[in-house]
Amino acid sequence: MAEGGFRSELKPVWCEGCGNFAALDALAKALETTKPRPQDVVLVAGIGCGSRLPGYLKSFRLHTVHGRALPAALGAKVANPALTVIAVGGDGDGLAIGGNHFLHTLKRNPQILYLMTDNGVYGMTRGQASPTAGPGLMTKSTPYGSIETPVDPAALAITVGATFVARGFSGNPRQLRQIVLNAMVHKGFSFVQVLSPCVTFHNTYPELKQNAKEVPAEHDKKDRLAALKLAWSEIPYTGILYDIEAPTLHELLDSIAVKAKKAGPDTVEGLLQEFA
Repeated sequence: MAEGGFRSELKPVWCEGCGNFAALDALAKALETTKPRPQDVVLVAGIGCGSRLPGYLKSFRLHTVHGRALPAALGAKVANPALTVIAVGGDGDGLAIGGNHFLHTLKRNPQILYLMTDNGVYGMTRGQASPTAGPGLMTKSTPYGSIETPVDPAALAITVGATFVARGFSGNPRQLRQIVLNAMVHKGFSFVQVLSPCVTFHNTYPELKQNAKEVPAEHDKKDRLAALKLAWSEIPYTGILYDIEAPTLHELLDSIAVKAKKAGPDTVEGLLQEFA
């Protein structure tokens, strides 16, 4: 597929410099590298700035309500396992109203990529504090500074049982492209948190460019505790934090189907015949 082959005719409407541009570029490059047919790709989004991303790529697209991207993505994958299913959205969409879906989807380990662009605010609705907002952050909803403990989505995913967890930064597009590509080919649920500054309401580019560091080369990506230490570190580490193999949801469903078939009839007619 030619360069830009997955880009749609629509032009992004994000603010100039928005971190979502790098996320879009990384996902487009991953699709162009892995080369699925556009008609075999389903992009699912919720509501928010990051959730506009599917419109800028060629595929089937499903724009759901706020926080519901993952259950819709899971339904699409279960209905047609041959599809390449990708869910996208922001930290507010995925961790506030969508937090419960995030937990239960990742622990089931379906073959889905979830790309979360994290800026710490609700950029589409004028910059209120999101679940990842740091202590003291002053926004329209926290005029005296945020007093809540922020959610760390990468650490949460590792704790609950995700099999692939990575963190990228829009200011490091080369690394982000490789992260998303690795996530795309991972067997199971892949979660990528993208530190994606909101240049309008919460521009964290300067501090992230100064403080973000790539995951050390010697890091053992199969060590859960080591991954958690990096995720929880005051240093915003970027790269693949955790990467293990585990049975996918479809493999587990197939094993149940085999057991059910051995246990008795697999049709209504067969069941009724036992009582004839």
